[in-house]
Amino acid sequence: MVREENLDVRTVTLGINLTSCASPDPEQLVDSVYKLITEKAANHVSFCNDVSGKYGLPIINKRIAVSPVSALLEAHTTETAVKVCKALDAAAAEVKIDLLGGYSALVQKGITPGEHTLIESLPEALATTSRVCSSFNVGTTKAGINVDAVSLISRKIIETSAATADKKGFGCAKIVVFANMPEDNPFMAGAMLGPGQPECVINVGVSGPGVVKRAIDRMLKKRPDSTLDEIAEEIKHTAYRVTRTGELIGSEVAHMLNIPFGIVDLSLAPTPRVGDSVGEIYQAMGVKSIGAPGTTAAVMMLNDAVKKGGAFASSAVGGLSGAFIPIMEDHALSQAVTDGTLTLEKLEAMTAVCSVGLDMILLPGDTSSETIAGLILDEAAIGITARKTTGVRAIPVPGAKKGDFIDFGGLFGSGTITNPASPKGAETFVNRGGHIPAPIHSMLN
Repeated sequence: MVREENLDVRTVTLGINLTSCASPDPEQLVDSVYKLITEKAANHVSFCNDVSGKYGLPIINKRIAVSPVSALLEAHTTETAVKVCKALDAAAAEVKIDLLGGYSALVQKGITPGEHTLIESLPEALATTSRVCSSFNVGTTKAGINVDAVSLISRKIIETSAATADKKGFGCAKIVVFANMPEDNPFMAGAMLGPGQPECVINVGVSGPGVVKRAIDRMLKKRPDSTLDEIAEEIKHTAYRVTRTGELIGSEVAHMLNIPFGIVDLSLAPTPRVGDSVGEIYQAMGVKSIGAPGTTAAVMMLNDAVKKGGAFASSAVGGLSGAFIPIMEDHALSQAVTDGTLTLEKLEAMTAVCSVGLDMILLPGDTSSETIAGLILDEAAIGITARKTTGVRAIPVPGAKKGDFIDFGGLFGSGTITNPASPKGAETFVNRGGHIPAPIHSMLN
């Protein structure tokens, strides 16, 4: 399973609460953030490596998620915010982790001065760091959608793209905008340690699209006439085994660090490698052309079966938990966009039943902030109405146009520039600002 089916633990993420670092003195704030992270995470990577070696199971990423940095920035300037971001980056490098999440703000109901400062700092902060990821919660089923926050963040996404133009706008790959953002997500770029979480905690993100795909292949080789419910049952059993593996690894790392084990996120997270693709699972089911009628049903079936198998395997399931569809990070999905069978509109329909939303979407360099805001509002509307998490990670690539091919390399993958069928026309709606009220079913009491 490890060698041939790409079974691995995608990330073991250490959550760290930074609240104790708060200080009115900028230098003390920056120093405290660096010291706390390097102290708490000093043994994180080495312990992960020990557990990985013990069980012969790769742990691909060792990461850190901190409590929302915006809470530390009340009464501070954007200059201080950038210094804090650089301290986060330096601390991540010191403890040898690849990505750190939590340069974040929760703005579903309004924006405080500290949250505004963090958002304003985004272009410079992400252009001058390499490991820090940023995330925002702009809506919830209980609160509705903060349109003003969506518009402000969208403008900063455009500015971040320009600030990282030498890297094809790569800074935007480290920004995700959520509705119903989970507090215990271990996956980047949306990982953070939310309110109500322990002081320190280990959260694990498992993976196994290759394992699921091979299980379906073996089943169909033996019984080519298998029905969809039989395939769903096979996926469920496979998800059970993958989840148990992830919980074992995470619990042992937490024990070694002497901190609580939080959750296992059983999302099927693909990589650009052939054989490690969620898109290949849909093809194995029988959707040979991804984007064809029936694709959304296949996404729903996979997502549901994964959740059922994982929930039976562990009482500590959390995070996002389902099946990701990040275009650039999945070679089969990326190829479908290149071939023209998977459009942005079809992808949006799929996000109504998948684990997250419009993830790693490449857009033309002349994309307006209003277009990005509209994409975010649409996804947030799906999330708050369906009472699920949705998100947008959109990357306008400076100088690029629809059809151009972009390669970021590594886990971030490659893909073709796409565009909404009608990118213009909603500017007046978006620019009205204000707040979209919560849906009627938000009144649960």
